[in-house]
Amino acid sequence: MTQMIDAQKAAGGMPKLLVSEHSRIRRIIAVMSGKGGVGKSTVTTLLAAALRHDGHRVGILDADITGPSIPKLLGLRHKPASDGDLLLPSLSQSGIRVMSMNLLLPHDSDPVIWRGPLVARAVQQFYTDVSWGEIDYLVVDLPPGTGDSPLTVLQSLPVDGLVVVSSPQDLAAMVVMKAVKMAQKLEIPIIGVVENMSSVKCPYCGESFSLFGEGQTRRMCSEHGLRFLGVLPLDPLLAKLCDQGLADQYDVAFLHGIPELLPPCTER
Repeated sequence: MTQMIDAQKAAGGMPKLLVSEHSRIRRIIAVMSGKGGVGKSTVTTLLAAALRHDGHRVGILDADITGPSIPKLLGLRHKPASDGDLLLPSLSQSGIRVMSMNLLLPHDSDPVIWRGPLVARAVQQFYTDVSWGEIDYLVVDLPPGTGDSPLTVLQSLPVDGLVVVSSPQDLAAMVVMKAVKMAQKLEIPIIGVVENMSSVKCPYCGESFSLFGEGQTRRMCSEHGLRFLGVLPLDPLLAKLCDQGLADQYDVAFLHGIPELLPPCTER
């Protein structure tokens, strides 16, 4: 059953949702990009893996209903179990709890051909109708853009902070700024920005070079007062681990510091 708190309003007047009585979620971090193809789901998985490696209880809510990829990145294939009223999240080998639409489809390549309101409702139910248990950090993988699904998450879930993912091109930075400005209008704290696909290392000479040109993310962060979190290279090892469902084995040092950048915790 979905419960709501009238006193705790999201921007735009939407009341915040509460999880079930079987869930205790301490902090929520959303990962957003504003556009597709920049590796947002990969960063979501790597952030969850870093938090889990540090001993935290971690879950991933895959809010990209029409393009879910978290199960593939973590090698999850079995449908979630149920305790009768609530779904139970699937568990990765490293202990990350996951709820994703792809875990509910007969085949992982089946499309979800839904209009916006249905997608938004599914996102809400992944939060309210799942028995998450005791979780220190719930990482939410938002779909690209600034439409119904990301708006639903940012308005109705008590998000503590937002990690934004970009790529080096100026075009990507321009579109990502739309997501940043959306979050600012909704008064969601922005933890910082990650630049993905920043460079690639030649397998023969070992020299690194910028495949997509000089990164624009640092400049964007400087101009708009955003924290630059770090860069992720184009790494064949990471690509291999993602294809094998072992993305949580790839360690990214700067992601371990995310909890220290969150605003002070408030009561739900």
